[in-house]
Amino acid sequence: MSPFPALPRFYQTIFMYLEPLSTMIPALLVWTVPGSSWFHQELIPAGQSAPSATPLDPRTKMAIWQLANCYLLLGLISSFTFRAIKEALPHNPQAQERIVSAILAALAVADVTHIVATVIGLPSHLRFSVVQWNSMVHGNVTAVIALLGARLAWFMGIGRTRYNLSRKVV
Repeated sequence: MSPFPALPRFYQTIFMYLEPLSTMIPALLVWTVPGSSWFHQELIPAGQSAPSATPLDPRTKMAIWQLANCYLLLGLISSFTFRAIKEALPHNPQAQERIVSAILAALAVADVTHIVATVIGLPSHLRFSVVQWNSMVHGNVTAVIALLGARLAWFMGIGRTRYNLSRKVV
């Protein structure tokens, strides 16, 4: 096993395994069972009187499938890129940290915009009523906040050694 000092085991577990799985599994659920109608219906909690999943019009179905493809892509890029860094640069922690930092920065920006888009997209009576959220909303807000927290902890150097303390700003 090649060393990966820029991404210690705790962060490897989150960013190389858990996060990719958390994006790839929903993509597979959209394409198989329970399907795109289920996914579409779960985006906004409907309470106890939730209508059953009805067939989607072709445009909506295509948009949901394309979103699922983006989820899959995100998981694959994270998983493959971190592994490539680990294998290609095993004895260069400065280069590892520089590349990991760029990836995590982009993901952190996406985390914030994803959380904001999800919360704004919720009906006003549900935005801050966390107890009424379903697993889909918690996945899109609560879980993403946790991932953002892990990224921020990495940037703060919590649980790891920093290798690029003297970065040059160009």
